[in-house]
Amino acid sequence: MPSPVLADSPIPPTIEWMGDHIRLIDQRRLPEELVLVDVNTVEQLCELIFELAIRGAPALGAAGAMGVALASVQGRDEAEAAVLLKATRPTAVNLAWGVDRALAAADPVAEAVRIAADDVTVNQAIGEHGMAVVADGARVLTHCNTGSLACVGWGTALGVIRSAHDAGRQPSVWVDETRPVLQGARLTAWELQRLGIPATLVVDAMAGSLMAAGEVDLAIVGADRIAANGDVANKIGTYSLAVLARHHGVPFYVAAPTSTIDPATTSGSDIVVEQRPGDEVVQVGGVRLAPEGMAAQNWAFDVTPAELVTGYITEEGISDSIE
Repeated sequence: MPSPVLADSPIPPTIEWMGDHIRLIDQRRLPEELVLVDVNTVEQLCELIFELAIRGAPALGAAGAMGVALASVQGRDEAEAAVLLKATRPTAVNLAWGVDRALAAADPVAEAVRIAADDVTVNQAIGEHGMAVVADGARVLTHCNTGSLACVGWGTALGVIRSAHDAGRQPSVWVDETRPVLQGARLTAWELQRLGIPATLVVDAMAGSLMAAGEVDLAIVGADRIAANGDVANKIGTYSLAVLARHHGVPFYVAAPTSTIDPATTSGSDIVVEQRPGDEVVQVGGVRLAPEGMAAQNWAFDVTPAELVTGYITEEGISDSIE
C-alpha cells in the first residue's frame, strides 16, 4: 500500500509491491508520459534497472528487496536472484543493501514492503532537517534527479527543497540537465513542475558561470555511495560542481539516507565506478550526435572528496563529517 505521505502527492510511488508482482514508474518514458510497468520476473526487473527505467539509490534499495521478494513468492533460488540483481548497478550501495536485507529476512516480502515504507519516512526526515540550510528565497542548484522518482517517494536532495517549499520558504531551483541521459532535464524538471516549485533548466556547463554571477546560494546533491571517510560517489558531474562551489564560496551539501553510507568502503578510491554504454553519450533520444564509429567513454559516476562537502544531510540530522 502507498505511504499516507504519498496519498495526495502529485507524484505516485516510484515502486510498489502488488502482492505477487512489482509495479514501477518507467522513467525512460518521462517527461512525455507517465507509464506504470508491471514486473513479473527477476530478469525483467534486472533489465529495467540496467536500462534506468528505475534508478536513484533509495529506489534501487527498494527494488533490490522486491526482487528477492519476487523470487521468494515464485519459489526461485533467492541467492541466485540476489547475484543477478547486485550485478546490474555496482556503484549504488543501496541496491545491495536492499537485496541483503530481504535475503536475510525470514519473510522477504514483508521486509521489502517495510523498506519501501521506511524510505518515505526517512526521506521526509531528511527534508525536515535539511530545511535548516535553505533560507527564504534561496536559489538552489541541484544535479541529476534526487526527488520522488529517485526514491520510493518524497526525495533526498530534492526532498529538502520540497520540504522548504511546503514550509513557505519559496526556494527556486537551478536544474542541471545532467548529461548524458538528462535526468535533470527529463525527471527533475518534471517533478518540480508537478510540485509547483519555480525552476530553471540549465546546461551542466553553465553552473560555474551562475556561481560566479552570484546567482547560486547553495548546491544540494544526492549520493549513490558515501565512503567511511565521507567521500561521495554520485552522478558524473558532481565532483566538478563541488570544485566550483568551493572556488566561489557556495555551500555544497549532500543529502542521503544513512543506508547510503558504506562503512566497508574506506575511501572514494575503493568505489567501483560503473561504466555504461557509450551509446548514451553519442546519441540523445535515439538521435545520433557524433559521427559513426566515434569512441565514447561513459563513466556513470564520479567521486567527490569529503573535503569539498560542506555538510551531510541524513534522517539523523546535519553533520560536517561522516562518523
